[in-house]
Amino acid sequence: MKSIFLFLFCFVSNAALAADFKVALVLDKGGKDDKSFNAAAFEGASKAKKDLGIQLKYVEATDDAAIEGMIRSFAQKKFDLVLAIGFSMAEGVRKVGEAFPDVKFALVDSEVNLPNVRSLMFEEHQGSYVVGALAGLLTKSNHVGFLGGMDVPLIRRFQMGFEAGLKKANPKAKLTNSYVGVTAEAWNNPAKAKELALAQYSSGADIIFGAAGASNYGLFDAAEDKKKFAIGVDSNQNWVKPGFVLTSMLKRVDTAVFQVIKDAKEGKFTAGTQRFGLQNQGVDYSIDQYNEKLISRDIRKKVDQIKADIASGKISVPDYYKKK
Repeated sequence: MKSIFLFLFCFVSNAALAADFKVALVLDKGGKDDKSFNAAAFEGASKAKKDLGIQLKYVEATDDAAIEGMIRSFAQKKFDLVLAIGFSMAEGVRKVGEAFPDVKFALVDSEVNLPNVRSLMFEEHQGSYVVGALAGLLTKSNHVGFLGGMDVPLIRRFQMGFEAGLKKANPKAKLTNSYVGVTAEAWNNPAKAKELALAQYSSGADIIFGAAGASNYGLFDAAEDKKKFAIGVDSNQNWVKPGFVLTSMLKRVDTAVFQVIKDAKEGKFTAGTQRFGLQNQGVDYSIDQYNEKLISRDIRKKVDQIKADIASGKISVPDYYKKK
């Protein structure tokens, strides 16, 4: 009886300790329901809540001016880990991280060099190269499009990788580029994205890669209207318009978020930059029941060889961040 009581006491105590571990998630303008970048972060944090028993609070930063205040509020409330999702949050993390050295922070898509910050960086150009090669192998018009959200270096990085993969697989292919806008509103403007995508399809493009957050839904609608193909981004978006989404360039923000929460809870948190690329399955392209009939095994074999060649260093993917 005593041993049973001791077991129950330990079980309850451990559960209480887990629940006392407080994690905050600050999402950008797209919000947790963007089915893309933010949704992937929310999925990883929600998995941590379920599997690790942590407390989870989240906010959506609909106004960039509010970001620093949101991050600071969680630090003041002594949250154990504050996760900031998006490059626009870098300055807020830097300022608050300096002011609260005992609070741990994680930042996605930008680097802050502080002893209490882990920067989670993805090799988007590698994944974009892969789906660019896929588009080059499958285009029938030799005209492909790229639709970016906000015109910033991060999305230019997607574009550069995509174009390099496209040209490698199909030197004859033409690429048309469009951007939804130059402010954060560009991540959540599907009407403008649809307008731009329809223009690209009408000019001859038969495949468009969208790296535009929630604005991608305008691209998917345009693909269905024109009976052409779109390529999704960040999360697996193949299901959104089955038969019209050729594949999705996966960016495993969910995995990175879950891992940093787990590390912090287990006392294994380390600062510095952690990179996710093809070498560690941090980026990829998606194959599932919604698109497996759109891409033949022969094409998949060619694309998988390209993935292997990038991972091994045989193929060097141009990187906009390193552009002189």
